[in-house]
Amino acid sequence: MAQLPPITVSTLDLARLEALLEKQPESDAITRLENELDRANVVAPTDIPVDIVTMNSTITFAMATGKETFTKTLCYPRDMDSSNTKISVLAPIGAALLGLSVGQTIEWPAPNGKAMQVSISAVDYQPERAGDYQA
Repeated sequence: MAQLPPITVSTLDLARLEALLEKQPESDAITRLENELDRANVVAPTDIPVDIVTMNSTITFAMATGKETFTKTLCYPRDMDSSNTKISVLAPIGAALLGLSVGQTIEWPAPNGKAMQVSISAVDYQPERAGDYQA
């Protein structure tokens, strides 16, 4: 697998995600997310750059396998619904998106065991940029 790009996570997201992960059964997906959090550059929510994917951000991204782009909101599992506009941080693609910035690409294990490449083209909404630290 290719070298992982640098990522940035807020102290608030880190604390909330660590609390969530403590309650999850062990799995490869959970271990990968824990490893991502361990390697992240952690900053205060007010210091998050405006182009970083944080929890509850709405992002536009593309998969290397096709030309189609997707716009989804990265959310906690409790916030998932049937709208098909959200992606859980516990899903492989959700864990891959967390902490990336616009223009970055990451190669990440897909559920089928193959690698997927995800590229961030826009952070359409970011709670920190909007001053919303409650999400």
